[in-house]
Amino acid sequence: MNWNNWVYLGLGLILGLGVRGLFSWLLNNLFSLSPVKSVDKTQVSQLIQETKETQLAYEMAQEMSLFKAGFLARSTHELRSPLNGLIGLHQLILEDLCENPEEEREFIAQAHDRALKLLHLIDEILNIARTEHGTNKLDIQPHCLATVLQEVNNLTYMLAANRNFPLRVLLPDPEIYVLADYRWLRQILVNLVDTAIAKMQFGSISLSSSLSLTNQTVEIFLDLPSHAFTTSESIDLIQSGVESFDIDEDNLNFSPGMKLLLNQTLLEVMGGKLQIVRYPITEETTEDLTRLQVSIPLVISEGELE
Repeated sequence: MNWNNWVYLGLGLILGLGVRGLFSWLLNNLFSLSPVKSVDKTQVSQLIQETKETQLAYEMAQEMSLFKAGFLARSTHELRSPLNGLIGLHQLILEDLCENPEEEREFIAQAHDRALKLLHLIDEILNIARTEHGTNKLDIQPHCLATVLQEVNNLTYMLAANRNFPLRVLLPDPEIYVLADYRWLRQILVNLVDTAIAKMQFGSISLSSSLSLTNQTVEIFLDLPSHAFTTSESIDLIQSGVESFDIDEDNLNFSPGMKLLLNQTLLEVMGGKLQIVRYPITEETTEDLTRLQVSIPLVISEGELE
């Protein structure tokens, strides 16, 4: 064998061993410089909560965007179910499917009652649409926030007590005033609490507030179990077809998604907004909660402006 071949073979072996040793040294130093640390349970819970909050916020923003883009389609969809109920009752009467005149009269009375409730739903949509358009003027005045929350508590605590759900309302400083239409602000908060109670299976509800001097707003927090709040309603506004006839009384109420849209629309007219924010994680937190935040303009006194 040529001596040159032996030289090349030796150099190859030396170079290979050198590269292997250098690679091993680099790996050891990398592991020593960035050791794997155990993740704190609090950090894991916080990451889970933030991920959940982001998902809920995305779903709500997506649904609200859909609602804003097709308010008319959404409204007609909401009214279609009770209208089908009316048609079903009339079909029973017109096809002589009633057993006796008394049953026929009962169906007519049910149809009349449903027609009145359907008219009420239509009027509610029209009132909010006119308010957003500016036809209906809001009576926006300074109002004591503590008085508003106290009245909300008076109107909702019995419903919560009847279902054995604790309702805690923390009243703010009586000197805190907000700029809003008293009747509509009260109704928005009552609607949010009533909707949460209706969908709850367990847990409690808390209504509190906090000042945001930076934004010159008051943040009203509604903390409720996450299972009582969902915006993932599967609704196809384009698909046509005959829906099943159902005379359940729940069909005469707006869906939770529609209520959120109407409440958000009214708040925007008053210079406020409705959104999902991160629920603060503490050691005392034992429930899986979602926080709805209502922002409303704060009344700033002349002394605070100086």
